[in-house]
Amino acid sequence: MLSEILAELYERDLNKLKSEIEQYADEADVWTVTGDIANPAGVLCLHIAGNLRHFFGSVLGGTDYVRDRDAEFASRGIARNELLAEVDAALADVKATLGKLSDDDFDKTYPLEVFGKPMKTGYFLAHLTTHLNYHLGQINYHRRLVGKN
Repeated sequence: MLSEILAELYERDLNKLKSEIEQYADEADVWTVTGDIANPAGVLCLHIAGNLRHFFGSVLGGTDYVRDRDAEFASRGIARNELLAEVDAALADVKATLGKLSDDDFDKTYPLEVFGKPMKTGYFLAHLTTHLNYHLGQINYHRRLVGKN
């Protein structure tokens, strides 16, 4: 079942996100901007969590989460434990929503036209895994660039 596969992938990758954030030796480095890198790990972490909480939790799951995408990119200095709590909340939204979806739901059109055209829910939720991993790779690179580990 696609929901089980996606749940396993999201859990694996969101736990990896938490591990990356935890590996910063100096918590302040999560927010370090260097060279041409405009989005530090903290921003990307908030962006990943906000993205999933919105597209899974709010749109499909009916949660009361309200996304503030601009704030995801403008925020600075949020404590590591708060970032990790956002990731935990995103994972909870993903798992709860996937637990409610049937195989037929993945073949339905996703409720929002995110890319300017209709798409199947299964396609979009699979796309979101690649989006998460793109930013996860950026965070890994950022951590190694600014840290000593």
